[in-house]
Formats: sequence, structure tokens, C-alpha cells
Amino acid sequence: MRKRKSAEDRKSEIEQTTLKLAFKHGPSQVTTGMIARELGLTQPAIYRHYPKKDDIWAAVAEFLGAEINQNIARGDDPSLSPIARLEKLVLGHMKLVQKYPALPEFMLIRDQKNSQAIVQNSIQIATGKFRNALEEEVKAAVADGTFRKDLDPADAAALIFGVIQSLVLRMLVTRKPEILAKDGERLLELQLSGFAA
Repeated sequence: MRKRKSAEDRKSEIEQTTLKLAFKHGPSQVTTGMIARELGLTQPAIYRHYPKKDDIWAAVAEFLGAEINQNIARGDDPSLSPIARLEKLVLGHMKLVQKYPALPEFMLIRDQKNSQAIVQNSIQIATGKFRNALEEEVKAAVADGTFRKDLDPADAAALIFGVIQSLVLRMLVTRKPEILAKDGERLLELQLSGFAA
């Protein structure tokens, strides 16, 4: 006899399946029926855990925001040099997008009345914190002499973030999340070398 999953395990499974379907079909195309079919459940089984579809999107928003914030926290390691912290932040973010390739899909939502807008807002807030962390590490790398003294931290953070954005755009066009790991480290190193003192 098959053991029933705990409510928390089932909720996590619903969230992960929603993210998988959001990358495959686009967030606005995901239905509770699709989620139920993918999991081999009935729609009422989904509604037992999430009474409304918006509740699923709220859980996805909380999950993705927390993942981005955890990456920022992992990058804030005082035992590492500023450049090592930058690398950890950026490569960690790329791994996160590779693991959850639907993440950038939510950034492209145009209809703010759409139920997925809550996910977009959560990601925007967390991504703002991520960019601030990049800028702080650039300032620290300028202060310790690793980067040029005339380097503007905001501009450098924008260029570093641009490396991520260019790879994400390629991923969205090709539908191949693995390019983030394949090209990310090399392109980041190339960008950072341009800032060297």
C-alpha cells in the first residue's frame, strides 16, 4: 500500500510542479488541471492544499523570494574576499535560475492584474536586494584594491547583472537552462577581469 504524503510534502510537490509547468508552458498557461494531471491527482486534491489558484502563486512567490534571499545570505561570507563573494553570489544565482528556469519567465509578465503578478513582485524585491549585494561587494573590491579606484560600483553591478541577463535571455530563447552553468563562470571571469586594478 502506498504511503500518503504529508501536507507539507504535497504542497512542496505542487509548488515544484507549478514551476516546472510555468517554464514549459508559460506562467499564464498553467492551470490547476495541468498541475493535477502532472501529479496524478484530482483537482479537488490540489484544492485541499490550496483553496484558490492564487494561493499556489503566493506560495511559489514566497518560495522563489526565499531562494534568492538564501543565495544572498550564502554569499555574505566574511571569510571570503570581496571578489570571491561576488563570484559566489553570481554563480549561486545562475545555479538558482538553472534549477528553477521559470524564475525569469515571471519577470516578463505584463498584466499586473494577472494572478502571477504576486510572483513577479516577490522576485523583483529579492532581485533588488541581490543587485544591492553586488554593488556592496564591488565597493569592497574597490576599497581593497582588487578593482580600479575609478570604477563606479552601480555601473559595475549593472554590468555583472547583465552577464546573468544575457545568459537568461539565451536560456529563454533556446529553452536550455544548462547554458547558465556551461558559460556562466567563464563570462563572469571575463567581466570581472575588466574591472581589475
